[in-house]
Amino acid sequence: METKLYTPNKNGDFVFWFCFPAVNSFALSSLGYLWLLKEAENLDDIITEKITTDTEKTKFRPSDVDLMAFSMSFDFDFLNVFKILEKYKIPFKSSEREESYPLIFAGGPVVSANPEPYKEIFDFFIIGDGEETNNLIIKTVKDNREKSRNEILKILSEIEGVYVPKYPKNKIIKLTKPLDTCIYSTIISDEAFFKKTFIIEIERGCSNCCRFCLASFLNLPVRHVKFETLREIIDLGLSKTNKIAFLGAQVSAHPNFKEICEYIDKKKDEIPDLEMNFSSLRVDAITPKVVKLLKKCGQKTVTLAIEAGSERLRNVINKNITEEQLFSAVKIIKENGLKGIKFYAIIGLPTETQQDIEELISLGKRIKKEFSPLEISFGFSTFIPKPHTPFQWFGREENSVIENKIKYIQKEFNKSGINTNFPSVKQDFWQAVLSRGDGSFTEFLIDTYKNGGKPSAFKKSAKLYNIDAEFYGQKLWDTEYKLPWEFIEPKSPPKEFLKKEFHGIIST
Repeated sequence: METKLYTPNKNGDFVFWFCFPAVNSFALSSLGYLWLLKEAENLDDIITEKITTDTEKTKFRPSDVDLMAFSMSFDFDFLNVFKILEKYKIPFKSSEREESYPLIFAGGPVVSANPEPYKEIFDFFIIGDGEETNNLIIKTVKDNREKSRNEILKILSEIEGVYVPKYPKNKIIKLTKPLDTCIYSTIISDEAFFKKTFIIEIERGCSNCCRFCLASFLNLPVRHVKFETLREIIDLGLSKTNKIAFLGAQVSAHPNFKEICEYIDKKKDEIPDLEMNFSSLRVDAITPKVVKLLKKCGQKTVTLAIEAGSERLRNVINKNITEEQLFSAVKIIKENGLKGIKFYAIIGLPTETQQDIEELISLGKRIKKEFSPLEISFGFSTFIPKPHTPFQWFGREENSVIENKIKYIQKEFNKSGINTNFPSVKQDFWQAVLSRGDGSFTEFLIDTYKNGGKPSAFKKSAKLYNIDAEFYGQKLWDTEYKLPWEFIEPKSPPKEFLKKEFHGIIST
């Protein structure tokens, strides 16, 4: 069952397919996608249809569709983009789509960071925030629908923040918008991955700027939603469901975080079954009041992102958390009644040594021993270099090196009863290749999809199309190397700042 918090426009003769490259349950939990869907459905004379990989029936045939858009949040999303295109018999390459096919574009974090691997797949891209540009694009295509594809693309290329590979500019300005409007869940559904949950974006960007973090740097400058607006949106959400979640790269950095917690505490007295969740919390945001509120709202565990086990490595990545702060936070969590903690950490960060691994293991074991019976678990990822960050020039360690680290950590933590969760090292390697890829990837991507999209398919296709995977995934690039995404001009930080950060890391 779905509850829409708006009334869609159902009239018009211009058809817009808004595609999410995953199953419907994930689409229903994707805040940015749902918001843009709502904005499009509110346009006059536009008929919008939501398309996912498990969509069974559509109101329109592909030949009736004027415009298609894809939201790309993860590097492997291209596989499901191809799955949707293949399902509706639409050619994968833009050059093979004739006038009868819809124009197809993409937005989202993946292509805002680096659209080049996909430049021959999509007709154009939104670079940066899409709340206003998405509707402008729809209106522009509708108003010029009698023109040829090339004529429309030329017009679109003049819109700020729009990248049309066929009509490239020297620089594309990454769009950023003030958070005057609070972005929130526009559909509440028991079919969503986060069932019946009302999600609110309270901020965009992160002032901490951990040097590996795309979410921080891609969304600069940091913007916060005003507390007065948040109160209204919280009330709206709680009028529809009892589950509420706050989204942001660092929610506890909101200047009114204390007031937000106090307001939720007050609402809990009015709505006894209210459940609340934060995406994650910084260690230095853990206070008795916050933990008591989490417990009061039904949480049994809390997630803390420490990224690295040694203080030295945390300083390298700009995650400036001391061991004293960490142990103090764990003590507060235990004393105020939560049952467990899940720590997030990254393996294979630049400059990581065996000593850093040993300190991570020691840290986990000491926490487990000192704060028993708290349930302690660690969720790991492996380092993936991301565009527009100071770590964009770094490559990954060889897979065998990372895999040996994982085996060692897993063995040591198992001895102490610490649960662990590790990613696929091979999949993470190919994510790194995609992350730093360029315009030569088209046939490689298509062939990978046709061969099943597994790591073995990536390897086979890379060999067939002479893609030097080690160069993209593992090589340490010189800062004078022309980056594939260098034509994107971020609002901040400038490239020279990133270079300075990089050289500072190298010198350590």
